[in-house]
Amino acid sequence: MPGRAYVSPRMAHNPKADEQERAETEVDDFRRKLGPFVVAAEKTRMAMVFTDAEAEGHPIIFANDAFLKLTGYGREEVLGNSFDEVMAAGAEPEALEELEAAFDGSTANDPVIRYRRRDGSEFWASVFVSPVCDETGAVVQHFASFANESKHRVEQASAKMLIDELNHRVKNTLSTVQSITRQALRNAADPAAIRESIESRIFALSRSHDLLSRKSWAGVGLHDLIEAAMEPFGVINGRKERFTIDGCNVRLPPKATLALGIALNELATNAVKYGAFSNEAGSIAISWTIEPSADGERLILCWHEKDGPPVSAPTRRGFGSQVMERGLAHELDGKVSLEYRPGGVVCSIDIPAPADAAGG
Repeated sequence: MPGRAYVSPRMAHNPKADEQERAETEVDDFRRKLGPFVVAAEKTRMAMVFTDAEAEGHPIIFANDAFLKLTGYGREEVLGNSFDEVMAAGAEPEALEELEAAFDGSTANDPVIRYRRRDGSEFWASVFVSPVCDETGAVVQHFASFANESKHRVEQASAKMLIDELNHRVKNTLSTVQSITRQALRNAADPAAIRESIESRIFALSRSHDLLSRKSWAGVGLHDLIEAAMEPFGVINGRKERFTIDGCNVRLPPKATLALGIALNELATNAVKYGAFSNEAGSIAISWTIEPSADGERLILCWHEKDGPPVSAPTRRGFGSQVMERGLAHELDGKVSLEYRPGGVVCSIDIPAPADAAGG
């Protein structure tokens, strides 16, 4: 390391030739007193500096290569400048107070502060400040080392965001379960029917949750959602070949995934009891398109049953249709159209198209 790397601010700020000898003497004295430690500090991967405790602002008199790499500064830009000017510009007043307390020894805490690099970018680091004393016990320098906390801070922020999102999702899920339970109790008198009604819908909700979890809750392809929702109904009695899916694998956000999962469960349950899956010949075609509208693009999904037993419109709106219509309208600003044609039920679901409509 060049000798001028250790010039104190008193020397660095006086370029006169007759001061050079004094500067070199101070550098040699610095090396002689701290000897092997200085050599080790130069080469360690931990960022380290020494500051002058006898000058205002804690000017930096030594900076190792790891410190320069961490901050992006050149050695000539650091030496002789105050610690705060180089490192803590723009820091919160409370953080600066903690840092000053670390330098004057009035706290045992190691402050974690957002520092500034040469290019203006920022990083978080813990700073560990220790006094360096002369033979009389007077503090003449401070030794400061840094532990980069940026990754930890990012992980903390990410964890907080995930926890907040999880809380939001749990609340939404509990609200959905509450709605399912309330509707079931309102529309059925038989305890067994109530239990079956609630359990089947919670299982549908659980399947959608499992699918989202496998995708890290980043969204689910509509094709994947339909296959997962229909799987319990398709494998029974060899019905898997009796439904078709046609459409690009539009990526749905979590809220749409959960709401559509419930809707598909209602349609499939009805098809097993009364519709195309209640005989040996019926089939179901599921298709969708993205269509423009005055309010933006809409995703239009069509559920089309055929070759099942003759159907007719019910005399009253059932629990399933209420769950679909209210759920989709409330959660997604959606619309549901149910047609009871003689050849089979046709359902059209109209919801806002997701932003990533081309994803999959």
